Amino acid sequence: MPVNLTSAVLALPVAGIALGVAEANIKRENRKDLLVMQLCEGARVAGVFTTNRFCAAPVIVAREHLASELPIRALVVNTGNANAGTGEQGMEDARSTCAALAGLLGCQAEQVLPYSTGVIMEPLPVAKIAAGLPAAVADMREDNWLNAAQAIMTTDIVSKAISKQIVIDGATITVTGIAKGSGMIHPNMATMLGYIATDAAIAPALLQDLVSAVANRSFNCITVDGDTSTNDALMLIATGKSALPEVTNTDSAAYSALLNAISEVAIYLAQAIVRDGEGATKFITVQVEGGKDVSECKQIGYAIARSPLVKTAFFASDPNLGRILAAIGYAGVADLDVTALKLYLDEVLVAENGGRAASYQESDGQRVMQQSDIIIRVVLNRGEANVTLWTCDFSYDYVKINASYRS
Repeated sequence: MPVNLTSAVLALPVAGIALGVAEANIKRENRKDLLVMQLCEGARVAGVFTTNRFCAAPVIVAREHLASELPIRALVVNTGNANAGTGEQGMEDARSTCAALAGLLGCQAEQVLPYSTGVIMEPLPVAKIAAGLPAAVADMREDNWLNAAQAIMTTDIVSKAISKQIVIDGATITVTGIAKGSGMIHPNMATMLGYIATDAAIAPALLQDLVSAVANRSFNCITVDGDTSTNDALMLIATGKSALPEVTNTDSAAYSALLNAISEVAIYLAQAIVRDGEGATKFITVQVEGGKDVSECKQIGYAIARSPLVKTAFFASDPNLGRILAAIGYAGVADLDVTALKLYLDEVLVAENGGRAASYQESDGQRVMQQSDIIIRVVLNRGEANVTLWTCDFSYDYVKINASYRS
């Protein structure tokens, strides 16, 4: 089961967005696997996508449609098939999906953004998706976020959704987000799809910078297995339906409040993906402090967070913590003074002065490692930069899940 995470139970409607789901039998029967999101006129959309050079056809098409500068009116998401590694046919299939939904909604195909997740290098079953779209459209309503969260799951055990409301200048602002992801998780970004919406009005010039900043605080700080997916996308939608005047200035208090609120939603969803990591039994926070810059802090943090030896030790609750020191040492920070750093496991000082701390007792390390939530803290003592990342352990089930993923 996921680490201290249960299925979503509350996701508030966002005025200006209607969601509908359907069972299109894309990979398996009798499961929600198709989602349609219809956006009101005037809604604005921005997003960040995977950096994998073998990115999926829907990623390419979504980027093209966003670049067309036509107002986006709908998003369509299918699970069970990634439509990645599918060549020109995959491009045609992604565009056909957009055209099929556009025909139902009375808009242009370029006003639809497509998303897919699932098995790579298999042809997209366009006929099944097209046949399922009318049922998804008929199901559309504003209070359908929880069903939407279920409809985008693949190997996820639980659905992931959260809402937050804040008051800015007397206006109540709602932020609601859903995400999917469990394995093939590593920046930039992860095998994840994330959709966050707010009823605030945000100037188009600000929206792309806002979603990029949010991603860097959240989904770009997680790893399950070190594999960057072909299909990642994080989308931010601003409908402008609240009473708050349009936010046009990054220096304003309203922008700061929105950035923090949207980031809180994104961080929860990102952490939920790690807590639901395939076969995970431990949720591990990696804090690297006192670095010269953020880049070297991330180098060291990810060396620890993606190390199979570190992750399997945590699964076994085995305080074989020299593996962490080894990861720090091979992280690639050439001028790192290992005698200056300190390593902590929660509050327990494990290493200092280049070796085992005199005060460290293995029983203390084992006590911490038996917890389900654990903090690894590395204090470099060479600057002011700090980074926090989130990861999980490797269990037997990770291998089982991925060995049988296509079956």
